[in-house]
Amino acid sequence: MAAGLVAEAGLSTLLVEREKVPRYHIGESLMPECYWPLQRLGVLDRMKNSPFVKKKSVQFVAASGKESAPFYFEQHDPRECSTTWQVERAEFDKMLWDRAAELGAECHDETRVLDVLIDEETDTCTGVKLRAGDGPSRTIAARVVMDGSGLQSIIANKLGLREEIPSLKKAAIWSYFRHAKRDEGDNAGATIIMHTLNKDSWFWFIPLQDDVTSIGCVGDYDYMLKSGMSPEERFQLELQRCPGLQSRLQQAEQIDKVRVAREYSYWTRQPAGNGWVLIGDAFGFIDPLYSSGVYFALITGQWAAEAVIDGFRKGDLSARQLGSWCEDFRRGSSLIHKLVQAFYTKEFSFGGFIRNHPEYRSNLTDLLIGRIFYDGAERIFDRMDPEVAQARMAAANE
Repeated sequence: MAAGLVAEAGLSTLLVEREKVPRYHIGESLMPECYWPLQRLGVLDRMKNSPFVKKKSVQFVAASGKESAPFYFEQHDPRECSTTWQVERAEFDKMLWDRAAELGAECHDETRVLDVLIDEETDTCTGVKLRAGDGPSRTIAARVVMDGSGLQSIIANKLGLREEIPSLKKAAIWSYFRHAKRDEGDNAGATIIMHTLNKDSWFWFIPLQDDVTSIGCVGDYDYMLKSGMSPEERFQLELQRCPGLQSRLQQAEQIDKVRVAREYSYWTRQPAGNGWVLIGDAFGFIDPLYSSGVYFALITGQWAAEAVIDGFRKGDLSARQLGSWCEDFRRGSSLIHKLVQAFYTKEFSFGGFIRNHPEYRSNLTDLLIGRIFYDGAERIFDRMDPEVAQARMAAANE
């Protein structure tokens, strides 16, 4: 996203990727608000004509196996933007990569960033040191470095800017299944979030093309990975503890290995500096719960690109200019963070909250689709915050 837009503006742009493109990546479910940055990049028609599963809703399943009514995005907003997709990231990311090249970016895969170069006297980024394949290292001068290196967050780790989120010290274990049972109609492509017994973990259920479903389990890091069990054993045990999954997996077969991600939730104290800016997961990552990762990557890529383009026009590539969008992003993304924290409060029930306060259903759906960057998006927390705090206090007193 960032490379495509910057190149489109006529700036000399180099895009490098460590792996060979296309490459595997987790994070397959899109939020409906991805529609707008995809439109801005000019790939919306490609998405519409792709074989990706259409996602029109999201659904929650309680620890008891009781299913909530699906949140149908179209009922909230009847426009075309309410339909989104469940994507295979290798294909989706390749589409964006190809679009960046079409717009003029020089794209090189199998190229590793060895270092980001920062002049100590001026505190300004001056370029990067790269290695293509097994070749020699090369230094590339650059006026701006946009770090989209994901959880590796090269600049944040180099400068010590990374801050873990202690309350979200989680781990995810996942795999892929064929022939898992899906709902019919508009809920067939839904992301389904399912609690396990005692709410010690939760599962995602993401339908992909060719009758393949991504199924993953998330819980506290110590619970998931430091219990003496292997990831495979923990995954199977949690499957047995998830009533919502039992009927859906009766005819299913696991077709891939078990994969693991651990302790991935963090923020960065400083998302931009003179000549550099962090985007996507390199800026920070909250949690996979609400599928916000790809949307945040797209929107930060777009906003950062616009700040870079404007900075070149004004002759200002300072931290203030390159990070001019960051506070707005922090404010909006913090609402997803609060929603995640509420979900992980075992004693709090979203279903009960909406039943008691139906006036907030529309506000909650806004958050679920990613519509968070407007005044008033936070309104639901005027009521939810006290109830979550009350639930935590009641649990602490038991």
